[in-house]
Amino acid sequence: MAKKKVVVLDYGSGNVRSAVRALEAAGAEVELTADAKAILDADGLVVPGVGAYASVMEQLAKTGALRWIGRRIAGGKPVLGICVGHQVFFEQGVEHGVETEGIGEWPGVVERLQAEVIPHMGWNTVRPPENSKLFAGIENERFYFVHSYAVQKWEFDVTQPAMTPPQVTWSTHGTDFVAAVENGPLSAVQFHPEKSGDAGAKLLRNWLETL
Repeated sequence: MAKKKVVVLDYGSGNVRSAVRALEAAGAEVELTADAKAILDADGLVVPGVGAYASVMEQLAKTGALRWIGRRIAGGKPVLGICVGHQVFFEQGVEHGVETEGIGEWPGVVERLQAEVIPHMGWNTVRPPENSKLFAGIENERFYFVHSYAVQKWEFDVTQPAMTPPQVTWSTHGTDFVAAVENGPLSAVQFHPEKSGDAGAKLLRNWLETL
């Protein structure tokens, strides 16, 4: 079987090499690039993200990546967001009083976690829904988180009766927050699968199997 071709979006976000290596180890043929044709032609696109929500959105806009991400999703071509690359698919991010408009695929505001210890750094369990494809076989495993902000309220209105609502996975650090979303071609995780050992490797393999 031919390897799936995956592009890891190179828009200036730091520490993406570990994601490239993890995807290669999971069996993908991986290219780190911001080239439009490569992004559109790939079997899967991974949107990584570290740092501030506003700066990630700025870089995505500056490189033109927002257009190509939107075109992939509209065409039903798989996209996986990681960490801040998960957060930007929501409507808005609020950090240090700065409000930044997100991509807006899902309703919700990325806000500072309500917890005694910030950032949320380390291993934590998640609560995936039944029939989750991403978490198949790893429903009870722990994953590695590094973040201070998250979506803590999920309010998704299904506007059409035939529309399938997204599958939402939750975790808890001080308060409940969205740890992952699966929504047709678009999936995203708040944690770092590339730093989550065997469980993260299995999650990446599960995603590759959906491509």
